[in-house]
Amino acid sequence: MIINRLFAFFILMMSCNLYFSQDITIKDDKVLLDGKQILKTEKISLAQYSFFSMKNDDEVLMYKYMDNETPSYVTDDYFILNFLTEKVKVESKDLGKVSNFMNSRKGMEKLVRWLLKERVINQDGDLNSERLAIFKEKYDENITQRTLR
Repeated sequence: MIINRLFAFFILMMSCNLYFSQDITIKDDKVLLDGKQILKTEKISLAQYSFFSMKNDDEVLMYKYMDNETPSYVTDDYFILNFLTEKVKVESKDLGKVSNFMNSRKGMEKLVRWLLKERVINQDGDLNSERLAIFKEKYDENITQRTLR
């Protein structure tokens, strides 16, 4: 009897987890959320992506990976999220948030999933200015200002 209840509880928990997960895919320069296009994208290079609004084709986000001019030394690498329409730049060394073993498309899907989770962008691909300010406070490490050149 207890095993049946535990099994039922386990199935319930798994179904809730699957129900609340969102499917993010980038295909043919489109960012799809559960099959609905929310952004356009352009891969500039392996280390740079741009994301565009569906409403007016404005570039809303540019992702750039910086190797800090030391390609063989990876501990000083970081990424830049430049929210162009809001004039906000976030620099972080937490590469686990966006990297996916050199598969840039999967990494960008991970980035969009992170921005949705933090509610920086909504289900329609629009930026939320208030949540972006909170996101900047949480994750910006201001690396360029701290680096001597």
